[in-house]
Amino acid sequence: MARYMSITLTKAGVTCRARLLDDEAPLTCAAVWDALPQEGDAFHAKYARNEVYALVPRITAAPHRENPTVTPIPGDVCLFDFEPWEIGNPAYGYEPGSAAHHAQGATDLALFYGRNNLLINGDLGWVPGSVFATIDDGLADLAEACNGLWLRGVEGETLAFARA
Repeated sequence: MARYMSITLTKAGVTCRARLLDDEAPLTCAAVWDALPQEGDAFHAKYARNEVYALVPRITAAPHRENPTVTPIPGDVCLFDFEPWEIGNPAYGYEPGSAAHHAQGATDLALFYGRNNLLINGDLGWVPGSVFATIDDGLADLAEACNGLWLRGVEGETLAFARA
């Protein structure tokens, strides 16, 4: 039986539904499901292109990589697992005390809303993400809201993930 989660841009009031890919990423799906709900400040990607994400406390039960990609497609929902040293660089702009600076590292829960994404970072090189869900309802509205974040900024926006 399929499992679903809701993903919400809280300030924009836009929610979509994503189906967990239990067959393709069973360990990641189990770890995320057990860790829900999660919420964090929303960020729009600098490098990947059409990505909005939140950094949350590290989901330590998630494998480092499962069902990986460096070219996510619209509707992909990915988990990135980061050691503390990987995203603590001040150039990334994360506030001191945020999940990015946690001693355990952080989990990046990301959604991709458009085409032509490439997961590469100038400091780290390729950054494969674990695709663990696919948005099956509400992607068009979410994409419009995400594009608005790119144009007008993310200040005050949060991204929430919950069981649906």
